[in-house]
Amino acid sequence: MQENSPASAAAARSYLAPVFAQYPLEVASAAGVWLTNSRGERVLDLYGGHAVAALGYDHPGFTAALAAQAKSCNFQSNAVAMQVRERAAARLVRFSGLPFTSVFLVNSGAEANENALKIALRVSGRPGIVAIEGSFHGRTAAAGAVTFGAREKWYGFPRTPFDVSFVPRADLEAIHTQVSTATAAVIVEPVQGLAGAVDLGAPFLAALRARCDEVGAYLIFDEVQCGVGRTGEPFAANLYQVMPDMLTSAKALGNGFPCAALLMSAAVSATLKPESLGTTFGGGPMACAAIEAVLEAIECEGLLERVRRTGAYIREHCIVGPVIAHQGAGLLVGLRTQRPAKQIQAELLECGILAGTASDPHILRLLPPYILEEEHVDMLRDTLADLPP
Repeated sequence: MQENSPASAAAARSYLAPVFAQYPLEVASAAGVWLTNSRGERVLDLYGGHAVAALGYDHPGFTAALAAQAKSCNFQSNAVAMQVRERAAARLVRFSGLPFTSVFLVNSGAEANENALKIALRVSGRPGIVAIEGSFHGRTAAAGAVTFGAREKWYGFPRTPFDVSFVPRADLEAIHTQVSTATAAVIVEPVQGLAGAVDLGAPFLAALRARCDEVGAYLIFDEVQCGVGRTGEPFAANLYQVMPDMLTSAKALGNGFPCAALLMSAAVSATLKPESLGTTFGGGPMACAAIEAVLEAIECEGLLERVRRTGAYIREHCIVGPVIAHQGAGLLVGLRTQRPAKQIQAELLECGILAGTASDPHILRLLPPYILEEEHVDMLRDTLADLPP
């Protein structure tokens, strides 16, 4: 699959900061689970723009909701009340099925994590945060501080804004030694995304919950990638039956429209007062219309059940060719490869299938739209079967 020449592509991007490694793919349009490149060729999207395109592309309900809100009122700040904002927050709490009582609407997963960490540090008065090895929580000051390996690779700030320690995955003993009365909060992705769809599991998450209760620390679930139906449940907290004090959400929440949310328990909500938190664009009416439309589609189109079904189908049928194992949950899938996953990714793209990779060099990461069907998985299976092991 050939694209425009590197020279012409570079010229077209000459005014963009050179900070992104990009696939040899230029997208011109998209519909359903399909991308169309600049040569008019279709590409099956199994990556969903970093787990964002939950409803796929050109979803009629989503598109209509944004158009209607743009016509009605495209923006007003949080200084004025808007019904669409109230509806979006209420619907998100109901969708979660968890005993959260309030929502702070922001713009990105990193921003949601920043505010969760700020609340925990401010309310507890403690100096430390505990995160998990392999974690990714964002690229801002606080979120980057709790991202594993960030300080060595790209963090850039001269110091972290608080003390940070990292617990090895599945190490229950380390939870007891590192989570202490000096810990303000533990932040964890229940299924680690960039690490390669690493399912941390109910016992580990329950141990974190128990230890936080013992020492009076907050438990924060970062569900920016694994939430809003990605695991086949509203959130991974539902899947593992572990209730955090705060939960952050983004990516699939807006299906491509920038938005995020911090969901809070009653105890956390009780610590807030006017001007405790703030945002200009968070909770804007367009973002809130997007949230409503996404949750409406997930619920009314039975997409949670489809995520569970197609996720199981991938695991059952795609251990072929260079793929030797799987990990993850729902449609956050890590396929373990014998050869480096970047080689497999490049070979799949040549065959018209876009997949992702991970920080684990032998994990091919799949984050497809929830509307994916078995026939699309069959295409992946057949293509993988034809690749060298």
